Amino acid sequence: MVSICVAVMSYSCFDEGMLSSRMSIGVAVAVVAGLLGFAPASAVPSVERDKVVAQGLTSPWGLAFLSNGKAWVSERDTALIKEIDPSKPAGRNTRTVGKIAGVEPSGEGGLLGIALSQSQNELYAYYTAAKDNRVVRIPIVGGKLGKPTVILSGIPKNSYHNGGRILVRPDGGIYVATGDAGDPDLSQIPNNLGGKILLIDRNGKAMGGPRVFSSGHRNVQGLALDSRGQLWASEFGSKDADELNLIQRGKNYGWPLYEGYSTNPNYVSPKMQWAPTSLASPSGIAIADDNAFVASLRGEVLWQVPLTGVTSADPKAQTPIAVKLGDLGRLRTIEQAPDGSLWLISSNTDGRGDPSRVDDRIYRLKMLN
Repeated sequence: MVSICVAVMSYSCFDEGMLSSRMSIGVAVAVVAGLLGFAPASAVPSVERDKVVAQGLTSPWGLAFLSNGKAWVSERDTALIKEIDPSKPAGRNTRTVGKIAGVEPSGEGGLLGIALSQSQNELYAYYTAAKDNRVVRIPIVGGKLGKPTVILSGIPKNSYHNGGRILVRPDGGIYVATGDAGDPDLSQIPNNLGGKILLIDRNGKAMGGPRVFSSGHRNVQGLALDSRGQLWASEFGSKDADELNLIQRGKNYGWPLYEGYSTNPNYVSPKMQWAPTSLASPSGIAIADDNAFVASLRGEVLWQVPLTGVTSADPKAQTPIAVKLGDLGRLRTIEQAPDGSLWLISSNTDGRGDPSRVDDRIYRLKMLN
C-alpha cells in the first residue's frame, strides 16, 4: 500500500512564473484518525503509482478521455494534440491528431486546457493567441481535428497568469478559468474576463446567468466537479497562500484584496489553503470518492484533500495530505479516467523544471480502496 504522510516543505517562496528550485521534503507525522477534522486514514482512498502510460511529451498541459479508452493530451509549446493508446507500450503509443492554428506560446502561455463535448464529436481548446487568450470549438472527423471556430476571445494574456483550464458540465455548459494576466485589478472589474471563472455554452454565449460565474481570482488552473455537482477550483497565491475554493455563482473570492483566508464577509474564503505558496502552486485537480487530488508545480507533490473533512472553519487550521509517488518533478494535470484510475501529468519541460532529472510523462495511478 502506498505511503501517505503529512509533509513539511521549505524553500524560497515564488509562484509558477519564477524559476523553480528543488524542494526539500521532511516527513512530519503519519496520518492518524480524525486528524484536524479529516476522515480517518482508513476511510481515505489510497492511491499508488501503477505504470507510465505516455512519455516523450513536450510541455503537456490538458487531458481529455475518449469513450474508447484512449486519451488526448495538449502540448503547450508545440500546439499539438496527441492521442494516447494505453493498451500499447509507453513511447510507442502516441499519434498526432492535429495542430491548433494561431497558438503563440510564450512563458506560461500556449495551448493549454482541452475538453471534449458530451457527444465527443467536438473538442474545446483554450490557447494563447497573438493578442489574447481564447477558446475554440473544433469538430472531430474520423479521429482528426477539423476547422476551429473561435467561441470566446478577449481574455487578457501575458507571459504569465493566463489561467487555461476548461471543464464541460454534464449539461454541456463549459467552465473557463482565466488569470489576471499580471494585472491584479482586472480580477475586480466586473465585465473584464481576466481573473474570473466563466460559464458559456458551445457558442460562447452566457449560460443560465451572466457569463462571469465568479470573480476575484488570481490564476485558476484547476477545475473539477464533486459527486454533488459542486465546482471546485485551485488557485495560485502570490506569496501568502495557495487556495482550494468551492465555487458559487456570483461570488467574489477576494484577489487582490485578500489572499487566502479572510474574515471579510463580502469575499469568499478558501476551503483549504497552503501557506506559504512554496508548498504547492496547485494546478490541475481531480475529485474521486469525495477526495480532491491536486497536482502541484512548485511543491512537486500530489496533494490529497478529503472533502468530507473540509468545513467553513479557518483553513489555516487544516492540513492536506501529501501522497508519496516518488520523484516525478513538477505536476501539472490530473484527471480521472473512465476506468476509475487517475492519470497524472508531469511538467518538467515547461521551462521551469529540470528535464535532465526527470522527463515529462503521464502516470496511471490506482485507487486502492
